[in-house]
Amino acid sequence: MTVLPYALLAVVTALTAIIERDDPGRLAVIVALSVVTAAWMLWMRTLHPQWRCRPRLMALYFVVLVALMAALVLLAPWYGFFTWTGYFSVELLAGRQRIAGVVAIALVTATSQNGGVPGTADAGSLPIWIVIACINLGAAGAIMWFALLGERRNAERERAITELTELNRKLEASLAENAGLHRQLLAQAREAGVLDERQRMARELHDTLAQGLTGIITQLEAAEHAGDAVPERRRHLAAAQRVARDSLTEARRALQAMRPEALDRARLPEALADVAGRWTELTGVAAEVTTTGDPRPMRPEIEVALLRTAQEALANVERHAAASRVGLTLSYMGDLVTLDVRDDGVGFVPMPPNGNGGGFGLVAMRQRVQGLAGTLEIESEPGGGTAVSVSVPAIPSGA
Repeated sequence: MTVLPYALLAVVTALTAIIERDDPGRLAVIVALSVVTAAWMLWMRTLHPQWRCRPRLMALYFVVLVALMAALVLLAPWYGFFTWTGYFSVELLAGRQRIAGVVAIALVTATSQNGGVPGTADAGSLPIWIVIACINLGAAGAIMWFALLGERRNAERERAITELTELNRKLEASLAENAGLHRQLLAQAREAGVLDERQRMARELHDTLAQGLTGIITQLEAAEHAGDAVPERRRHLAAAQRVARDSLTEARRALQAMRPEALDRARLPEALADVAGRWTELTGVAAEVTTTGDPRPMRPEIEVALLRTAQEALANVERHAAASRVGLTLSYMGDLVTLDVRDDGVGFVPMPPNGNGGGFGLVAMRQRVQGLAGTLEIESEPGGGTAVSVSVPAIPSGA
């Protein structure tokens, strides 16, 4: 499309030099117009391609080009072999100017094929010229129509590619952001896992070793105070040995993240009764366990939390309450399981749930229960005993 117009113009001009060699004046005019036409195309289109984005300048270029072609056809009709290349320049026009450009090139080409303007000596008649012009317009219109369809498809394809490129850019940015968030979440999950495991180990060590050591110390002190009463002293020493063995077993199971031994041997109500019975043997304080509702197996973490809460509550009664009796009530309700531990001891002034007071045992109890979306409430007053109430979701075993 770039070289062909110059090649055809050169061929036709050479042919004109042969045909018009007997008329030097006419030949000089035709050659001069050919040179001007070639220079005009070279300057406006070939050497300055950046001007194609200037619609007004391209319209001027096309009008002058059509005028030069018309002049050449009027002087030498065989220049029609060159003028049809004017269709290549129609693409430089904008909007409806293209239709006018196609019509202009078709009329110039039809004049060439007619042998000149109708009515001249060697030209065909007006009807013949009209027929030739219509044929040229039909062919050129069809070509232009398909060219426009191709341009539209290309424009749509380019727009789609641009949109896809933008979407890909946004997707890459989102993936990079998600990767960063994923790394951040992994880091937070690792930190949370480490913290949860530390809290679990702290609670288990408190519920096993700390309470066991406290019980051993209590029994050894009682054996020391027994004096010459050998049976009493032996009873306390045997109790200290039993507490040591039980604490060692529970500590090993805690390190292996296993269920308490009492829950492996029996269901939760029986495990609570066993814990309360052993506690009574060690302390001499009566502890009664009552179960209401329909007992059913719960998820292990639910039963472990309730059992450990009961153990911690009994340990607090032993250390601080100076109680004469304790009652434990395990209640199975529709969607909750509750445990109430009540004593008739000296009582105390409870700290707020978010306060800084209280020992680690109360903190551990609250963490266990809250970790299961449950609640823990402590009611007490000096001289009026203490009540610890725990409520956790009744999630069946295997759910």
